[in-house]
Amino acid sequence: MGMMSEFRDFAMKGNVVDMAVGVVIGGAFGKIVTSFTNDILMPPIGLLLGGVDFSELKIMISEAVGETAAVSINYGSFINVILDFLIIAFAIFLVVKAMNTAMASMKKKEAAAPPPGPSKEEVLLTEIRDALRTR
Repeated sequence: MGMMSEFRDFAMKGNVVDMAVGVVIGGAFGKIVTSFTNDILMPPIGLLLGGVDFSELKIMISEAVGETAAVSINYGSFINVILDFLIIAFAIFLVVKAMNTAMASMKKKEAAAPPPGPSKEEVLLTEIRDALRTR
């Protein structure tokens, strides 16, 4: 039972749960970006380049013979994956840049804030001390 309790404690720590949520959201975001690239971005680009469907671009190495499948280098799919990566990287860059700007702004506000004055108790104790000194 000790190992199960250790595992439960590990799995319920905030960092692990946050990481799991990030992985799930990241996977969904990746699917959105892939759909955006394949279904929205690439068709107009292909049209501008003379009606090219990037997913169909390939270099045939060997044609299909009987039950043996064709062998090809699918560089069009590779171009789509590169665009997916660039879009995801740019989106992450924007998120990190926004977070860094927000953190810098918070640090600047903390640094610019004047230090708090003495509390009422400190003021009262100072007055009592000064009064005792004058006696």
